Amino acid sequence: MKVLFIGDIVGKVGRMTTKSLIPAIVDRYKIDLVIANGENAAGGFGITDKLVSEILGYGIHVITTGNHVWDKKEFIAQISKENRLLRPLNYPPGVPGYGSVILTISNGEKAGVMNVSGRVFMSNIDCPFRTAKEEVEKLRSITKTIVIDFHAEATSEKMAFGYFMDGKVSAVIGTHTHVQTADEKILHGGTAYITDVGMTGPDNSIIGIEKEQVIQRFLTNMPVRFETARGEGIFSAVVVEIDEKTGNASAIQRLQLRYP
Repeated sequence: MKVLFIGDIVGKVGRMTTKSLIPAIVDRYKIDLVIANGENAAGGFGITDKLVSEILGYGIHVITTGNHVWDKKEFIAQISKENRLLRPLNYPPGVPGYGSVILTISNGEKAGVMNVSGRVFMSNIDCPFRTAKEEVEKLRSITKTIVIDFHAEATSEKMAFGYFMDGKVSAVIGTHTHVQTADEKILHGGTAYITDVGMTGPDNSIIGIEKEQVIQRFLTNMPVRFETARGEGIFSAVVVEIDEKTGNASAIQRLQLRYP
């Protein structure tokens, strides 16, 4: 099985870049499952019910999110409508939405996808390590192919989570920082890992935001209204090859493409 995991889609540029490039990438790499983080799809902050339908229509099978999933307050009442839209699994009991999903892909094989949030420099929600371990045990009774989006700030926490999950899941893909790291590898237990898959959005920007606005914030330490940048897009992703019988990954490849 080949999985395409697309880094955080930011704003309209990110959406259009994703929509335009997916068909050729899926064809070239013979992709079976497409996952994308979409928590910044709506103007760089949050996601909406309409955009969930739009992004799934690009050929994406699962949308993961993170701490920005609640930025559009109206979406809170809509998040449970679609189980292919995930929010972090380790929010406390009673929070709406889904933290994991199992899909049957085109070749008849099943694959599990989980969304988990870190806690270092982020919200102090439930333990991602213990919560994920319990959920993985449930999913493995159905499929050995499991991909986790670990949405976290600290490199150390991401690496610790990757090693903690090594041999238990097929891939741990880091998201959130919007900067693609060059540490993709297969861990000793057979789990594909990368600290951050990067961003799909405006290339000439600071993590998707207009450069001048971010620089002004650093210069003055005063509140500044952030807006997503425009112009050429960058597409950041990884392709992971997985043995469905064992659940182990055999390869992980970084992608960075520009559009148009």
